[in-house]
Amino acid sequence: MSKTLYLMRHGQTLFNELHKIQGACDSPLTARGIADAQQVGRNFREHAVHFDQAYCSTQERASDTLELITDQPYKRLKGLKEWEFGVFEGESERLNPQPDPIRHSHGDFFVQYGGESDQQVQDRVVKTLQTIMAQPDHQHVLAVSHGGACFMFLRRWLPFEEIQRRQIKLTNCAVLKFSYDAGQFTFEQCFQLAKA
Repeated sequence: MSKTLYLMRHGQTLFNELHKIQGACDSPLTARGIADAQQVGRNFREHAVHFDQAYCSTQERASDTLELITDQPYKRLKGLKEWEFGVFEGESERLNPQPDPIRHSHGDFFVQYGGESDQQVQDRVVKTLQTIMAQPDHQHVLAVSHGGACFMFLRRWLPFEEIQRRQIKLTNCAVLKFSYDAGQFTFEQCFQLAKA
């Protein structure tokens, strides 16, 4: 029987607003990040979307986002953490390299600076979410993670060209809906809040 995963990016943070690289380091949600997360919670309730289980990364911006969406118990997992960027943490986003034209990501660039590769992030997040969804009492699951981590997870199940064609944008509080069966995820839809 197919299960459903709602994989969400956290709300806007101070570093997002300041265009700083934010991976393993953390910064607080902004007023907009708080309001957006609350709106996502209202949207779920209005559409009668309920969760058997809820998870988030161990980073505060993810747990704060989840707590604004639902008051149900949840678990924090390191496997859902953001891509680690090594010495680039907290620096300007202008220092990010251009995406690799073949891998359509930062590839191995950050490894030499103490960070992770795209493949390491993808493998970590995929394994974590497969383990979560394989549990018998997990039919409808919410997991709050991060932009880079969510993108690499999506890339495992949807070709980059299809991501472009569908114009999927992982803005703050974007929600990716997947169905899950026997270790495999199928992308269904991306929900985004309308921005003023």
